[in-house]
Amino acid sequence: MEINSQLTIKYTDKESAKISFESLKVDNEGFVKSKLNDDTVEFEINSDSLGSFLNTSDDLIASEIVVEKIINTSKKD
Repeated sequence: MEINSQLTIKYTDKESAKISFESLKVDNEGFVKSKLNDDTVEFEINSDSLGSFLNTSDDLIASEIVVEKIINTSKKD
């Protein structure tokens, strides 16, 4: 079984999208394809098993939440 998914995250500005893209790129290599497009980051996840797909998706979302919190915190200063 092959599972394919696309996740698109739209940020408030290009800078936040670039920070997220660059921050997540290292962790995603070999697991998730990503593309920066102005204020949007597009992720593509492909997997041969449901378990692997769910783990990869969960890791990506959890990591993005951390990046988003850091971006929001740094904008308050």
